[in-house]
Amino acid sequence: MEEQTYAVPFALVGFFLTSKPIEESIRNDVTPEELEKLQEIISRLLFTEGVQVALYPSVVPPDQAEEAIDELEDMIFGEEE
Repeated sequence: MEEQTYAVPFALVGFFLTSKPIEESIRNDVTPEELEKLQEIISRLLFTEGVQVALYPSVVPPDQAEEAIDELEDMIFGEEE
């Protein structure tokens, strides 16, 4: 029987704090090698052996940031009842 491979979406959610403009806070010179290293680290630390990870870095648009932070807080601390 042939082994099947599945592509399963997952998300890492977080936020960064800065006093600089958002555009000045995010590196735009990340190399393919650096991205590959990050993928390997996440694969090794979060998943079992043999699982490969592909990343597409993105940032929540500022007009949606408050909602995203509220959702993150709810996930971390639990929703208030």
